[in-house]
Amino acid sequence: MTIYVGNLSYNVIEEDLKKVFADYGTVKSVQLPVDRESGRKRGFGFVEMETDAEEEEAIQDLDGAEWMDRVLKVNKARPREERKPSRGNWGGGNNFRR
Repeated sequence: MTIYVGNLSYNVIEEDLKKVFADYGTVKSVQLPVDRESGRKRGFGFVEMETDAEEEEAIQDLDGAEWMDRVLKVNKARPREERKPSRGNWGGGNNFRR
């Protein structure tokens, strides 16, 4: 069970998010992705809960709630889409000039 949490403050840490969701049940994990180039948090995260019932209750209560001066967007996380490889000029092909 994984929940998407959007519109987070860039100051949020994993422990902050875990405390909020712990009110709804067992939090198995929290992830706060960071930008590869800047190392800065991206303003969203993922919370994994123990059961569907815990997940549903958290989504119902927290979607649209104000926290840390932000209005949260909370819903079920969608599966990550596979990305096609980039077609850039990074070698491995006919990228030479004649």
